[in-house]
Amino acid sequence: DHDAGRGPRSRHRAEPVGYVVRGNRSIYFAGDTDHFAGMARIGEIGLDLGLIPVWGWGPKVGSGHLDPESAAEALTLLRPAVAVPIHWGTLFPLVMHRVRPDALHDPPRIFARCASRIAPGTKVEVIDPGERIELG
Repeated sequence: DHDAGRGPRSRHRAEPVGYVVRGNRSIYFAGDTDHFAGMARIGEIGLDLGLIPVWGWGPKVGSGHLDPESAAEALTLLRPAVAVPIHWGTLFPLVMHRVRPDALHDPPRIFARCASRIAPGTKVEVIDPGERIELG
């Protein structure tokens, strides 16, 4: 249940969206999400790639978002061959760089560790902004 507001007091509304792109490959872009019943149905497609959000602006952003461990749990429903963690390393509260400098860069690596334990059938590719991967 992601809040559709664009900010704490915003009047502008935009429902969160995720989508599946299908062609020679099947790719799921999760967008802002939390666990939901339809994840298992998406997993039935046979996903080649899942672009999975693993963070937000802080460690506990509330419902409608995944943290590294809950994102790894989502892999058990989605079952992509490859997962790339997204939605990390961008939004950062001003004081967090002093309090928790690791919080900006660690989420995708924490996700990879959790995924290896929770969803070992999915290969996790951690890429930095601007990098790319090729699906075999």
